[in-house]
Amino acid sequence: MQKNTSQISNRHERSLNISFDFDTEVNRLGTASLKWDRYKGRDVIPLWVADMDFRSPPAVIEALRARADHGVFGYSVPPSGLVDAVTDMLMQEYDWSVQPEWIVWLPGLVTGINVMCRMAGREGDEVITSTPAYPPFLSAPGLSDRKLTDTPLIEKKGRYVFDFDHVEACTGPKTRLFILCNPHNPTGRVFTGEELARLAGICVKRDLILCSDEIHCGLVLDVDKKHIPVAALSDDIAARTVTLMAPSKTFNIPGLDCSFAVIPEKNLRKAFLKVMEGIVPHVNIFGYTAALAAYRDCRDWHEELLDYLRENRDIVSRRVQGMTSLSMNHVEATYLAWIKVDETGPHDPARFFEEAGVGLSDGAYFGSPGFVRLNFGCPRSLLNKALTRMEKALQHAVP
Repeated sequence: MQKNTSQISNRHERSLNISFDFDTEVNRLGTASLKWDRYKGRDVIPLWVADMDFRSPPAVIEALRARADHGVFGYSVPPSGLVDAVTDMLMQEYDWSVQPEWIVWLPGLVTGINVMCRMAGREGDEVITSTPAYPPFLSAPGLSDRKLTDTPLIEKKGRYVFDFDHVEACTGPKTRLFILCNPHNPTGRVFTGEELARLAGICVKRDLILCSDEIHCGLVLDVDKKHIPVAALSDDIAARTVTLMAPSKTFNIPGLDCSFAVIPEKNLRKAFLKVMEGIVPHVNIFGYTAALAAYRDCRDWHEELLDYLRENRDIVSRRVQGMTSLSMNHVEATYLAWIKVDETGPHDPARFFEEAGVGLSDGAYFGSPGFVRLNFGCPRSLLNKALTRMEKALQHAVP
């Protein structure tokens, strides 16, 4: 018999005091996993692409099972309650009042970034972003016949921060768009209200559209920090901002392709939809189903996930700081560690660690050679095994 969503929700609410299992290793080999198939047939622990090796929340799995039991998979629209679940979440978590008509559904956040680059200005105009950057930030402008300008983040007192003077100096008469990532991938920063206001002020002054990738907003690890949607700062900033969000990273459902843009300004929203027309597919029915369950029924799972990730982060930090030639700054958010390899370390660190049995993301793809990015969203046993391999490889490296 098909389980209705209220039954699933009620049963999940009764389980609020149970402890979820993040320790059990889930065998993903032979499941057509992008993350694991990259090293198919090799003894390499994959800690590269940003999906976690945990089972998705039980409420999400149950909702998907109930939807599959229905047996009809036709064209879909957002299910009843999903928009309310999103707007409720944005108000409760970030004190951000979002109108339902501001929400535009997307089959992926990268799609949204590419739509933004096509929407902003004309061929030959410029897009600016700060590096290191999530690789699609660096590729999307060129795919849209726009010129990429990058402004490096700078290290100050162990944190990556904007060089605001450089940001403004890089903004010319043909610059149309700034792409922001907050919380920041790969450095793990949670930008403060003051930082965001100053950056947004430059966008207002120079008449730039601001695209804010906030897909990691649910993964703030520091309990004394809070994610601030840049569009929530003021009406003037909201009028030029497109905010991109998704449940995919927080609830480990990236393969279900459900994201959304929040676009308060009517003409900006109309232009965004125009670029989407005819080329961007609709979200599939399982993506919608999972998103609804995630935002409505998974608060307890989410809280336990954050506790688990905090301890994983601390383990990575302690062990990396003890490794020859490696260093990293404190990770405020995400499940990604941005690791610097100094001049005494391997020349090609991603390849070096892969040969040692650990697959990491190469910093060169983020615009920063000499770094690697490590995904610590995995069972602790697997993480410690990978860190031990890294330690041994560095110990035995030829000087």
